[in-house]
Amino acid sequence: MLIPCGILALGGYAYLVLSVEVGEEKKEDEKKNLIRTNVEELHITDFDIVIETNGIIQPVNEVAFSAEVSGRVTSISPQFEVGSFFSHGDLLIEIDDSDYRTALAIVEARKLGAEAALELAKQDYERLEQLLKSNNVSEAEVMQAAATRKQASATLETAIADVEQAERDLERTKIYAPFDGRLRAKSIGLGQSISAGTPLGIAFSVELAEVRLPVSGKELKFLDLPERENDPALVIRLRDGINEESEHEWSAKIVRTEGTLDANSLELFAIARIKDPFGLKSGKAPLRIGQPIKAEIPGDSLSNVIAIPRASVRQLDQIYLVNSEELTISSRTIDAVWSDENHVIVRDLSIADGNLLSTTSLVYAPEGAKVEIIPDIELAASESSQSDNATVTN
Repeated sequence: MLIPCGILALGGYAYLVLSVEVGEEKKEDEKKNLIRTNVEELHITDFDIVIETNGIIQPVNEVAFSAEVSGRVTSISPQFEVGSFFSHGDLLIEIDDSDYRTALAIVEARKLGAEAALELAKQDYERLEQLLKSNNVSEAEVMQAAATRKQASATLETAIADVEQAERDLERTKIYAPFDGRLRAKSIGLGQSISAGTPLGIAFSVELAEVRLPVSGKELKFLDLPERENDPALVIRLRDGINEESEHEWSAKIVRTEGTLDANSLELFAIARIKDPFGLKSGKAPLRIGQPIKAEIPGDSLSNVIAIPRASVRQLDQIYLVNSEELTISSRTIDAVWSDENHVIVRDLSIADGNLLSTTSLVYAPEGAKVEIIPDIELAASESSQSDNATVTN
């Protein structure tokens, strides 16, 4: 009797032990099968579109200096050196003017002689005209005097024109700055003999600069760009395109578009102008000619949309939503209204305000699978650990 009772007791004990272990293992397996994910609440809101593009700073006004008269270069201003700034009206180059002063003196003397000759011709004509009334001279003599007067008048006009030309040639021996600018290239030296048309240098204005900004066809519908002369300019922001860590920013205004799409890219180029690009008046960091920049163009404001972090979008158009009550996951195909580097913007009535978005990169997420939401504290600790590891590695 004792043996059967012992067997029954041992069997009951074994059952209790095994049943507890199996139940615990089952619970542990279920926990292991949970999909762990971070989540973010989605909210219906308004989103201001900002279009990012890039370009290269160009001068608005660039001129090539060339000599208008021949001669020897006698003086070059220190401002006529590559990279130097100059102001409107500054004397930049002087050419030997001795010959031109002599030429001006000669034609001025001719002018004085022509004026005297015309005065005599007028007096002679008037005298003969009076004598013709009393028949003391012939009509032919009067006509001859009139022709002499006209000839003297023409000679004077020629002399006046010669004087004006000589004065202009003398003025052209001095070359002045046509605007506030900066010299890009210099091609002459002191003492060099030059002729009319000889290149002297290249300069550009520092009052204004421009940048051509490409805008894709799909972005144009979100922008209100100035197309006509009286259309209001669009204020934009520029940032350094070389040093991404630079905190310098500049303001510019889109004043027009080129009006035609690029044949290859089908992009429209918007032209933005920057006042005082070198910061001569404002004291800001300079925007140099040829410098690459990044531009941010404000566009339309989209209402009643949801901004989804781009990193949470899978296969270009798929996201995962988490049911906050049942803690299950489901996929959703989205149709983007707008997208940029950081966000995909959708207007989807099936996504309610406050829905949870899975933000973790999931290798496998079957429809309706149970999930475990990773607490924010655990996420912050993980990110801190990754940052520390990166610091140690570096």
